[in-house]
Amino acid sequence: MDIYEQLRRDEGSRNMPYVDTRGKVTIGVGRNLTDMGVSQSEIDLMLQNDVATATETLHSRLPYFAALDPVRQAVLINMTFNMGFGGLEEFQVMLGAVAHGYWDAAASAMLDSAWAREVGDRATRLAQQLVTGEWV
Repeated sequence: MDIYEQLRRDEGSRNMPYVDTRGKVTIGVGRNLTDMGVSQSEIDLMLQNDVATATETLHSRLPYFAALDPVRQAVLINMTFNMGFGGLEEFQVMLGAVAHGYWDAAASAMLDSAWAREVGDRATRLAQQLVTGEWV
């Protein structure tokens, strides 16, 4: 046994937040989010993992994803990160246009959505990135 095994035994390990016996929002192996939060390195690691998950999902679900340039891939990763792949899947017209390289049509379909109205400038920037193939 070591300290890690002991703490896992005593604290448990949960991948979803919960409220502990003292009313503190907790996650993992007893991480008190209410009082302690997370460090910048933990934030960066979570972001890296979430981007990797979104990217893997897009590679497995969209056969044309790998053929896109990295800047246009990033648009789909960004949208998947924001609303999950299920949300992205609802953009059938946009995805069809992306699959064929019709960037103006894809951007127009993206902007003609409740999501675009909700996220505002984010959608405008991503649409521009889709059209130009350049980082915005």
